[in-house]
Order: sequence, then structure tokens, then C-alpha cells
Amino acid sequence: MIITKQKPFEEILKFLESSPRVFIAGCTLCATTCKTGGEEEAKKIEKKLQDKGKVVSGWVILDPACHILNNKKYFRENKEKLDQADSILVLACGNGVQAVGESMDKKVYPGCDTLFLGEIIRFGNYEERCQLCGECILDKTGGICPITRCSKSLLNGPCGGAEDGKCEIDPEIECGWQLIIDQLEKQDKLHLLEEIIPPKDWSKSRDGGLRRLTIGRKEK
Repeated sequence: MIITKQKPFEEILKFLESSPRVFIAGCTLCATTCKTGGEEEAKKIEKKLQDKGKVVSGWVILDPACHILNNKKYFRENKEKLDQADSILVLACGNGVQAVGESMDKKVYPGCDTLFLGEIIRFGNYEERCQLCGECILDKTGGICPITRCSKSLLNGPCGGAEDGKCEIDPEIECGWQLIIDQLEKQDKLHLLEEIIPPKDWSKSRDGGLRRLTIGRKEK
């Protein structure tokens, strides 16, 4: 799940200075779960914008915001309200903001900051679990990602600096490699620690430009 937090309202107002009429778009998936871009949040920010003199022409919760084709359908259904707006405030992740921008010829602004790809520990408590490195090695590490869980992102660990299972960088953080060792022991796979994990191909990671994946057919 993509974890987001809503931007400070003052920041939102600042980039909406030149937009007296605003349309709000949220997301049914991650932003709804994070309580940053669901129906409740759309209604709250609608009221706050109206209190500041903005005209909110309407709002929609996209299903999901990162689906360009679906977005176009929702926007066709809300065409009249969208035509009245100067811009769209998107309460979703950065990918959702860009997808909305590509779905409609309107100025788009982000209502949220995109933090990380993580999991729900409990409601309102999220932790990062994946850095989208493009080359998964979880089969070698008991299903625990050393790139994310180790503060040094060591492919072969532990480093030797941990104490009582806690990282030397921050005693509040569990040593990622201790977690891996404990998990491999439970799985009776400690022998995997004898294998040296080679350097990763970082060209497959999230850095370095646009990545594409085409499934089922070849691009012309």
C-alpha cells in the first residue's frame, strides 16, 4: 500500500491562490485507508476551502486515482462540475496526481505527500516494507527485505554493530538482519546465509528514468 499524509492546509491554499474554483478528486484505495483522500477527507477539505472563499464545484473518489482509463470515465460523468473548476486538487499519491493530470486537461495540484510503500501494522500505524528496487531477493532472506529493513541496506549481513537485536543507527529500530536470521531459523533455512548475495542491478530500481511493463502484448 502507498502511504500518504495530507499536506498542511496552508500549503494547499498557497498553490490554489490562482484557482478560485476547485474540483476535488480522492482515491478509493490507499488514500482512503490512510484517511488522507477518501470521502470523509474530501468533504472536510471541501468545507475548509469554502470557509476560505473558494468555490468547490464538486468532488469524486476515483476507483482508483492511478487508473487513467477509469479516471476518464469518472470525469466524463462529472464534466459539468469539472468545467466550472480552474483546477483539480488530488487527494492521492503522486502517481494518482499524475494519472489525473493525464486524464483531464486541467491544472492539478497534490493534496498529499507520498511517503513510502508499506503495510498496515494497525489502523493509523504504517511501516515501510518495500523500496521498489526492481529485483526482489525475498526468497533468499526469509521474506524480509534487507534493502528496506536494514538501515544500511546490506545485502549480506549482519554488520556486527547491532546490540540486543537493535540497530546501532537507532536503538528504536530492529536490526533487519537479525529479523532475517530469526525468520530463516524458523523456516529451517539458515543455510541460505552461507550464500553470498551478489550486487544488485540498480538499473532496475526506481531511479534512472521512466520504467515500463507491458503484459500480454507487444508495443508497436
